[in-house]
Amino acid sequence: MRKSIACLTVLAALCSIPIYGQVHVAEPAINLGDTSFLDALGGPGIVVEQIGDGTHDGRIADAVGSTVPNSGSVNSVSGLTHIAWLSHKQVLGGWYGTEVVIAAAHVNAGAQGQAGGLGNITVSPFILQWPEKRILGMPIQQRVVADFDLPVGQYSQTSNVNISSHAFTVHPYYAITAYPVKRIETSWRVHYLWNSTNDNPPISTGAQSTQAGQAIHFNATAAYSLGKRLWIGPNCYYIKQITDGKIDGVPLRNSPEQVGAIGPGMVWNRRSWFLYANVYQEFGAQNRATGHKLVLRIEKIF
Repeated sequence: MRKSIACLTVLAALCSIPIYGQVHVAEPAINLGDTSFLDALGGPGIVVEQIGDGTHDGRIADAVGSTVPNSGSVNSVSGLTHIAWLSHKQVLGGWYGTEVVIAAAHVNAGAQGQAGGLGNITVSPFILQWPEKRILGMPIQQRVVADFDLPVGQYSQTSNVNISSHAFTVHPYYAITAYPVKRIETSWRVHYLWNSTNDNPPISTGAQSTQAGQAIHFNATAAYSLGKRLWIGPNCYYIKQITDGKIDGVPLRNSPEQVGAIGPGMVWNRRSWFLYANVYQEFGAQNRATGHKLVLRIEKIF
């Protein structure tokens, strides 16, 4: 296994979708499919990577999955720069480290408007990456991370489309990569998401404050190795909001959102370079924009 790799977290910061009909407070843009194969591999060193996302959301779904009339489409592109470091020192048997993710994006929401600029900054003061272990003879690697989003991105109360959610978020996660049989890998990353209150929501909402609900989301893969450098297979993601969002402190019933996605992907490796490509088609959306997504990612290990 690759003991020098520090392949850590990436969290997108794209856009804040407006409140439709005062019945929903959207979750911020998060890591849905931005990380995929071989996710939990890691070890002492530095990783620098660049991720590009392109998303087309062709419709908005309501609480029962029906299309919201005249909701239009949303197109967005983003770039994320991720730098992470793992030391040789260990805590609780795992290597300790830190990271930062800087995001920039452009969003075109049609009649709702458009916006571009820097997004929120994601920081983690606490990463633990454990060396490879074996369970019943099966190699596994694991990592836990405590990530925080700082609301420093582009935001305006006079705009319905913003790059920043204008709220502080906490989203710890657990990642595991396992090799159940030779040439097969499966990776899972499970997140919890908590959002603070936005005390300056867009003026058009007529609200004094908004707060997105708590959520659980995950990325998952199953890949087959074609030789030493190339892995291919399906990848997927899913998000489920588990508490109601709030407007002016009042919970909004029937407002939690969800969406799933699946599609093909690959990762190609040559020495300390990794190139990922993933495509997703979303389904089962509720209270959320839905469409398809392309993720391209290049990574260099030092």
